[in-house]
Amino acid sequence: MPEPDPVAEAVNLLFRDVEVDGDRVDVRVRGTRVVDVGAGRRADHGEAVTVVEGRGGVLLPGLHDHHVHLLALAAAHDSVDCGPAVRDRSRLAAELRKARGTWVRGTGYHESVAGDLDRHALDALMPDRPVRIQHRGGALWMLNSAAIALVSHVLDDSADVERDARGEPTGRLWRYDSRLRPALPPPDLDLARLGRELAEHGITSVTDATPDVDAGAVSLLAAAHAGGDLPQRITLLGAPTGTALPAGLTAGPRKLLLRDHALPTFDRLRDMIAETHRTGRAVAVHCVTSESLTLTLAAVEDVGAIPGDRIEHASVVPPGLASWIAGLEVAVVTQPDFLRTRGDDYLREVDIAERPFLYPYRSLVTSGVRVAASSDAPYGELDPWQVIRTAGRRTSTRGRVIGPEESVTTAAALAGYLSFPRDPGGRARRVRPGVHADLCLLHVPLAEALRDPRSEHVRLAVIGGRLHRPPS
Repeated sequence: MPEPDPVAEAVNLLFRDVEVDGDRVDVRVRGTRVVDVGAGRRADHGEAVTVVEGRGGVLLPGLHDHHVHLLALAAAHDSVDCGPAVRDRSRLAAELRKARGTWVRGTGYHESVAGDLDRHALDALMPDRPVRIQHRGGALWMLNSAAIALVSHVLDDSADVERDARGEPTGRLWRYDSRLRPALPPPDLDLARLGRELAEHGITSVTDATPDVDAGAVSLLAAAHAGGDLPQRITLLGAPTGTALPAGLTAGPRKLLLRDHALPTFDRLRDMIAETHRTGRAVAVHCVTSESLTLTLAAVEDVGAIPGDRIEHASVVPPGLASWIAGLEVAVVTQPDFLRTRGDDYLREVDIAERPFLYPYRSLVTSGVRVAASSDAPYGELDPWQVIRTAGRRTSTRGRVIGPEESVTTAAALAGYLSFPRDPGGRARRVRPGVHADLCLLHVPLAEALRDPRSEHVRLAVIGGRLHRPPS
C-alpha cells in the first residue's frame, strides 16, 4: 500500500527538457506526485505552473541514504573536529579552547592525533571546562575530570564504564549515549540546517541507523519533519517495536548492535532475531568484524531470514561468506568511503590477512548480494557523490588503492542510493507517473555525472513537491 502523501501546499511544476532514462523529456508534478513524463504531451489547463528549464540535465529520483545518524549529525555541526586533520596534541588543545559554551563536545577522534585519551590526558589539555570527545567509530566517549564530576550519578557498574585499579572511572565510556544523555544539558540542534544540507546533496529520504531511539528523539524528528525543517522522509531502524510513529517517520528493520568486544552467544543472538521476526519486523545487524558477521549469518540461517533482513557495514567479508549472504537473501549496507577517510589507518591497524577483504563491494554483487552504499554520517562523509566516487576508486587519503578488485562502477554505486528504503541494493526507483515527487535535478546529463561524481552537479531537490535549491 502506498504511503499517504504528507500535508503539502498545492504545487505544480514543469521540468522542461530533462534527461529521464536516457531520453530528453518534460516532467510534470502536481502537488506531491509526478503526473506525466513525456515530450510536452499534456496541457496545463490554465493551472499555474512553475517552470524549471532542465537544459538536458538528468532528473533522478531523490537519493536515499540507507545508513545515517541524524541527531548525531546535527550535533556534529557544533562540535570540535578532533579528527586526523588535527595533527597533534598541541593542535587538539588549541581547537578545544576555541569551543564556545560550558561543555566542550568533540567528535571524530583517532589515536593517531594524540594517542589513547582518558580523563588525565584530557585534563592536561583542558582542566577547567567539562570536555567529552567521541572516537570516530562512534562507540567510545572520553571525558575529562570536570565532565566526570557532572555525570557521575549516571555511571553504572557495567563494563561499559572503564575503571582503573582503584575502581575510579578513567573517563572512557563505551556505548553509553542513552545512559549519558540525562546528565547532559539539552542539545540545541539546528535540524533546519541539516535538512538543507541533505537537500543540497540531492538526498530526499534517509534511514536513521541509531539503535533504540527514545521517545524524545522521535518527537524531535517528527516536529522537525512536520514543520518543514527536516523535510526528508525518515525510516528509523531504532524505532520502538509496536509503537505508532508520527507522519513522515517509518519503522524499518530493528537495529541489533553487536558489541565486538563482547559478542552475544549464538543462542542469545538467535533468540533476539527470532523474537524480532515474530513481531513481523526484519533485523539490521551491525557487523564490523568477520567474527560478528559469521555469528550473525549462522543465527539468521538457523532462524530463517525474512524480507528486509540486512547487514550493516560488513566491514570484513572473508572468502565464502559472500555466497552465504546471497543464499540467505540478506542485503548489505556498506560504507566504501571509509577506505578514503580511514584507509591509511586500516593499512596500519588491520591484520594483514584481513586487508584484502575490507569493505568488499564487487565480490558481493557478483555473488548475488543486494548491496547499497551509504554514509554512516557523521562517522563517515555525508556527501553521496563522494561515496559514489570512492566506491569506484577505493583510494585512501594518501593515494593508496585498497582492494582494487572490489571496485564497482559509479553507476552501480548510484543505483544503491536510488534503491527503495526497504530494499537496499534492490531495483532502482524511477521517475514515472504516480511516484512521489521526491526528485534530484542535476546540472549535467547522467553520463557526465557518472564520469565525475560531485555534489556541485546537484541543481535542486524536490521533496514532497516542494523545491529545495542549493545556495548560489
